Amino acid sequence: MKGLPRNALVGMGLALLVSACSSAPQQERVDAPKSTELSGPIVEQRWNLLLVGTDERLSMQETPFFRIERDGKVSGSDGCNRFTGSVSLGESQRIEFSELASTRMACPNMEDAKRVTDMLDTAYRYLIDHDRLVFFGPDSRVLGGWREAN
Repeated sequence: MKGLPRNALVGMGLALLVSACSSAPQQERVDAPKSTELSGPIVEQRWNLLLVGTDERLSMQETPFFRIERDGKVSGSDGCNRFTGSVSLGESQRIEFSELASTRMACPNMEDAKRVTDMLDTAYRYLIDHDRLVFFGPDSRVLGGWREAN
């Protein structure tokens, strides 16, 4: 007789545990969808290229730049060609550029222009320091810096 109440308690505990686990995912599904509108200090601001890597300045006819809109669209110039695409921002200053497409004009500094778009493609995190924006790769290496345009 002593074993019966203990088994009943263990059974009730397991039933409560199973019912608690099965109800958690249902609560997540009824949450309202998150807003897809972007906000923050890098949104709706023109950023001009300052340097590639940690100390290399590029000499180009047009200063490379980009601008992120609230709807997640990005547009700009790599110093030669115009580009457009999408960007997503996440927690801990996470950034990801995607679907980048550009014009295909022949320019004297195509290698430098490619380095600019490669920086965007590789960007993983960002840091803002006053009017400066720094991109880091997935390995935490500095990819380059941008300056807020006035």
